[in-house]
Formats: sequence, structure tokens, C-alpha cells
Amino acid sequence: MRHIRWMCGAIPGLLLVTGLGLAACDNGSSSGGETPATSATAAPAAASASAAVATAAASASAAAATPAVPEASAAENEAVNEDLRQFHRHHHHGGVTMFITMAIDTLGLDAAKKTQVEKIQSDLHAKMAPARDAERDLISTLADGITAGKIDSAKVDAAVAKVGTASAAVHTATADALTQLHDALSPIERAALVDKVKAHWEVWQKVNVAEKAGSSEKGTHLAKLTELLGLKPDQVAAITKALGTDPAVPAANDPKAVDAHVQAFATAFLADKFDAKSLAAPATAAGGHMARHGGARQARFFEAVVPVLTPEQRTKLAAHLQERLNDQHAEK
Repeated sequence: MRHIRWMCGAIPGLLLVTGLGLAACDNGSSSGGETPATSATAAPAAASASAAVATAAASASAAAATPAVPEASAAENEAVNEDLRQFHRHHHHGGVTMFITMAIDTLGLDAAKKTQVEKIQSDLHAKMAPARDAERDLISTLADGITAGKIDSAKVDAAVAKVGTASAAVHTATADALTQLHDALSPIERAALVDKVKAHWEVWQKVNVAEKAGSSEKGTHLAKLTELLGLKPDQVAAITKALGTDPAVPAANDPKAVDAHVQAFATAFLADKFDAKSLAAPATAAGGHMARHGGARQARFFEAVVPVLTPEQRTKLAAHLQERLNDQHAEK
């Protein structure tokens, strides 16, 4: 299994700004610690989260101080950030539920609650299996096409549609487990989870929406591919030209619908009572939108890349994609 390294530690930069950093992981009290700040785009829900934290803190008894985690180096922080960006470039199944399962990893729960919540997390993973398997088929189809030197667009389109259908069904399958998760967490822990979900959504948008597909600026998908494969300047120029201007996003794939669901989830999850089934309609739409948009963007990128590569570069790229199948939260 490929372990993504955002699990523990105080993470500055991108992850701190977006709320994924945590002062302690698996060592903290379930009622201690501050919730990281969220971006301005999430201000309304962040205010609600802050209010929930303040209310809970005022009524909680004094807790033992949380042990400090040694500050990581700048290089380690950037590695964590890059792992997260790479994960969200390649994985789009499960909608917001996937963000929730990832957020659980860094809640810093005490031992007793950690065991309880991990059981719920395992149930979420199990219920997401059809979407995860559909995405594995998509990535394998892309890898096979890269190896062959020509991606079969019809097969890829069918695989993207399959991921979209399976991802749209995730929320209904996981609704009971999500309600159990809410009831297992304290107000402070719920607020922390909401902030982390928003953070994952911001990173997903950054690499799948805001980033221009043909950009070769530092940190972009094409820049990372250049580093991985040792692309020559003429190859980079050819790929950028092939990608051209990002196409208009069809309404059926528009991830803007996900933003509304993230905010609705945040408001509902912070409340004392929560019923995940009440979010079924926006969650179903959001899951399908994310999977179709992310999968189609990923396919278009590799379709532009393949004709430019040497056989050796294609082999290396196909192996790299196959490796992504074993990313944590994306493996069987």
C-alpha cells in the first residue's frame, strides 16, 4: 500500500491554510486543540464551526495538555502537500464521502474513541467499494492505452461514466454510517472534521478546476510529469499545444454543485442532530459531478501526452499510474 503522508503533524503552507494541519495525531485528547483556519471561501461555515467549538469548549471540563509534535522541515511539508495534490489529481470516486474518510485520519482521537470511529471509517470504505473499483478500471484502462501508445477514447468514456454512476450512489450507501460518525464525535471533533473536509475540497478544486491543463508552471500536473519522465522542451511545448484551451465544462460534470453540498454538509454536521439522508439529493449530484469532471479531465490530459512520449517514457508513465491504484483510500 502506498501511504500518503498527510497523516500527522503540524503542516504549514497549503495544508495549514486549508485546515488539514493538526497539532497532534493519535496523541491528542478528543476535547483538546484548536481547529485550523479555513479559507475565505468557506467563511460562513467556518464561523459556524468556530461557534460550535467555543460552545463545546466552554462546557467541557479541563483537559490534559496535548503533547506538541516536532515541527517538520520545509521539505517534509512540501512532500506532504505534493502527496495530497497528487492524490486528488488521480482520485475522484466517492464524492464528499471520500473527503470525510480522509479527514478521519487526522482527528487525533483518544484511544477509545479512535477504535470506535475507525470501525465507522472501515464501513465507509466498504460501502465505497463499487466506486473505488470503477475508478481502478478507469486508471487501468488509461495505463493500458499509454503502454500501447494509443488510448481508446470510447473505452475511457465508458469507464468515466461508470465511475460517475457508482460515485453518485455512495452517499445513499453510506448515510447510516455518516450519521453514526456524527453521533460518535464531540462538537469540537465535528468542527475539526468539517474544516478538513473543506480543505480537501479546496485542494481538489485547485488541481482539477483552477489549474490550467496545459500549464507547465511549477507544481502543475505537466510540470510533475516533466520531472517524472524527463520530458524535453519540445515535448512539453507539444503537450501544451495539444491541450490548448480548457474546454467548457458540461452542466452534468460541473463541480460547482459540489461546493453547495460541502457547505450544506458543514452546516448539518455541526448541528446537535444530524441525518445524512436529508442531504441525499445534493450529495448524489455532487458525487457524480466530481467523478465525471475529474475522470474526463484526467483522460484528456493523458490523451494529449501519449503521442509525444517515447516507448520508454510510456512504460514509465503506465507504471506510475498503476502505482496510484495502491494509494491509501484508493486501494481495495
